[in-house]
Amino acid sequence: MAVKVAPGRLPFLGHTVEMVRRRHEFTSSLRDHGEVVRVDLGPMSTYFVTTPRLAHQVLVTDAARFRKGAMFDKFQPYLGNGLLLSDGAFHLRQRRMVQPAFHRDRMTRYAETMARAARALTASWTPGAVRVVEDDMQGLAVTIVGEALFSTELGRRAVAEVRRSVFVVIKQGMVRALSPSFVEKLPLPGNRAFDRAVARMRAIVLDVIAARRAEGVRDHGDLLSVLLREHDGSGGGMTDEQTYDEVLTLLTAGVETTALALAWAFHEVARHPDVEERLVAEVADVVGDRPVAFADVPRLTYTGAVVNEVLRKYPVWILMRRATAPVDLGGVGLPAGAEVIVSPHALHHDPASFPDPHRFDPDRWTGADVPRGAFVPFGAGARQCLGNVFARTEVVVALATVLARWRLVPVPGKPVRTRFTSAAYPSGLLMTAVPR
Repeated sequence: MAVKVAPGRLPFLGHTVEMVRRRHEFTSSLRDHGEVVRVDLGPMSTYFVTTPRLAHQVLVTDAARFRKGAMFDKFQPYLGNGLLLSDGAFHLRQRRMVQPAFHRDRMTRYAETMARAARALTASWTPGAVRVVEDDMQGLAVTIVGEALFSTELGRRAVAEVRRSVFVVIKQGMVRALSPSFVEKLPLPGNRAFDRAVARMRAIVLDVIAARRAEGVRDHGDLLSVLLREHDGSGGGMTDEQTYDEVLTLLTAGVETTALALAWAFHEVARHPDVEERLVAEVADVVGDRPVAFADVPRLTYTGAVVNEVLRKYPVWILMRRATAPVDLGGVGLPAGAEVIVSPHALHHDPASFPDPHRFDPDRWTGADVPRGAFVPFGAGARQCLGNVFARTEVVVALATVLARWRLVPVPGKPVRTRFTSAAYPSGLLMTAVPR
């Protein structure tokens, strides 16, 4: 079957200008041109899958025929060979060694950290003060992931450095991923800021690892303890370099998703008073005046639906995979080496799966029959984000903790703007903090 080429292709540049200029509008429009559509990024041809069925095939059914794609190659120099970028047997080995960090007993402790950090944030608020919500949520996400990773005094210094540097790494890293390779070698301010941020984070994380090795790798109840203590089936553990790669992966992957989800959640809840009323009532009924605990999360069903709807509406823009063997996608034969794009955002806004997709409606998750592959906020299959339960728990706990005590009211005449990197960032999300 012949593959249709997406409209708007330019000589030499291909569809890059359309991708950057129109982003979500462009990728969502591709479903009108077939299940598989060719999109040229400069000289590189890629194949964009537009349906949940084929997304599920790429991410789950035929996952063994795919590895990480070209976009992820750009992250390798600074994210190393952590779970986000590794493949094959090494990826499976690392995944098995990291997995115990997210077992239920540890999640219970992490949830305590999440609730404590959210309460500490709101304790610093002054009634009637205007908050820059995206900054508050970025700081909260860094604090939670950092304290879950590093629980010692040196670890707190690491958290401070992460707070300073991680969003520079995330944002400039995505710029590099979407730019020609020569751009990262230019003496641009963004490149210099990126290189300095990576160097600072590398230094402090390796200091923490060395200190833990020197003390005999006691279990501090944090994520780093698991990374240093776990061994594979042959008795081998992670080297310092492998541990560093996994730490940086957990930081970059674990901070952005939850910070964005929380910021957009407060934005949407404030715009829908009925949602806020139901959410606050559920938290009062299930939790009362005590801190939110991990055991409460499955009982906070409406809160969970609100979180699902935020994750649906504001997901990662695109994922890339590279075929390692010939594969048939919807009657289109692709050779080994073909680059395939899946867009969680386009899938989450497909009206065939989610009627009226731009409307914020948590009730759509009540008894929802969502097609496989239609909702992939954390990916799917063997490469699904290992921290997905951690992330969902963090958003539920923080949202419930804050809203039980405070209302966040939009500042009149200050509409929120959106900036784009790997996902949609709110910018200028100004809200007034009002005690309940």
